[in-house]
Amino acid sequence: MATMAMAGQEMERMHTRRSAGSRAAGRTNLAERNRELYELQRPRRRGPTPEMFFTKHIDNSRIVKADDPERRREMRSFTIVMTLFFALTMVYVWQHFSAIEVGYRVEAQKTQVEQMRETNRQLRLTEAQLSDPGRIDRIAKQLGLDAPSPGQVVRPDGSNVSAPVLAQAHIPALSVN
Repeated sequence: MATMAMAGQEMERMHTRRSAGSRAAGRTNLAERNRELYELQRPRRRGPTPEMFFTKHIDNSRIVKADDPERRREMRSFTIVMTLFFALTMVYVWQHFSAIEVGYRVEAQKTQVEQMRETNRQLRLTEAQLSDPGRIDRIAKQLGLDAPSPGQVVRPDGSNVSAPVLAQAHIPALSVN
């Protein structure tokens, strides 16, 4: 109460000073007035004394939590719902990543098929070049080989190439059941 009375007196004093002086003089005296207020408040301030706090040791070891079946039921249902939600989310994520992985595999196999087609085309081209009869004839002549004379060719099955072959017509037999 005494503090409020002193504050009220200081406010009256400041009000009378401000109305008495002009605004410009009030601004110059502002620092002076603040200094005076600071000096008036100094005895009421605590000063450099630190505040002290004391710990109070509370022993909660004998306290037993009351069982709440409704809360337990709520927590159990919440846990079940969250577990199902988590499981469904993980299944979705697993399917998503599996689909991405399958897409990468498909693309890799497509590029492998294209490479194999290109290799096959190159091999067919090489085969066609190597089996060209004109090329084979040129290489044979370079090696000093000539066309075989009749009787020089012997077949593995024992048939003679130079012997005349009689043309025969075979009529397929019809089977009647």
